Amino acid sequence: MSVSAGTTAPRPAVTLTIAGSEATGGAGAQADLKTFQELGTYGITALTCIVSFDPKDNWNHRFTPMDAQVIADQLEAIQTCYAGSLDTVKIGMLGSPATIRTVSDALKSQQWKNVVLDPVLICKGQEPGHALDTDQALKAEVLPLATFVTPNHFESESLSGIAINDLEDLKEAARLIHQASGAVVLAKGGVRLEGPDAVDVYFDGETLEVLSAPKVGEVAVSGAGCSLAAAITAELAKGAAPLEAARTAKAFVTEGIKARVSSNAPFDALWQGFAG
Repeated sequence: MSVSAGTTAPRPAVTLTIAGSEATGGAGAQADLKTFQELGTYGITALTCIVSFDPKDNWNHRFTPMDAQVIADQLEAIQTCYAGSLDTVKIGMLGSPATIRTVSDALKSQQWKNVVLDPVLICKGQEPGHALDTDQALKAEVLPLATFVTPNHFESESLSGIAINDLEDLKEAARLIHQASGAVVLAKGGVRLEGPDAVDVYFDGETLEVLSAPKVGEVAVSGAGCSLAAAITAELAKGAAPLEAARTAKAFVTEGIKARVSSNAPFDALWQGFAG
């Protein structure tokens, strides 16, 4: 739709993702920005690292962190440019304790209405000790700032401290993560739990709801978790209540998985533009 001279177009909600670049385009900041655009928000990004899969090493991650000062500079520019209109952020892969400290400091420098944390705890290719330090720093410095957290099966086990073998375990994990963080939780079962449906558990301290959709294959699709959290972020920025944002995001990702993009990698990628 064109806008004539003198007419002011509706201003889109501004949504920031603090995340890594994933070179094949299926996940990370690339998936976040495509999701923001598809759902009608103005997406911006601060890159924390560059991840490139290695086809010569079983498609494991090659992980390159951004210098902490470079991350701080990006966030300074973003927060100054959009001061007064930026109150919603999605946090994806941070990857190192130094990055976590930098991001935590930036988050604390202003008020936020919505802080959506997709708690990426492990990146293949990191040294085990470094990964553990990163996990501990994320739980200590960023999780307490989150208003909404979207852990996958592994992350839900780590954050809750329990093994998750079925839906009842996933419900208990959601309760425990909420109790520990105070955040709204959408614990993702996805294809990890047995049964015909991909199930996620929403819990906000009062309402517990199981979001369910028929599985589309039995293999996880690249970008599904990133896009789910990004869709929640976009919907919250537009004013949706948390449960409605979760329901919309679940439907968005389910359709994106159905329309997934195949490649020469051993995984498919979610297609955010299925409805376009």
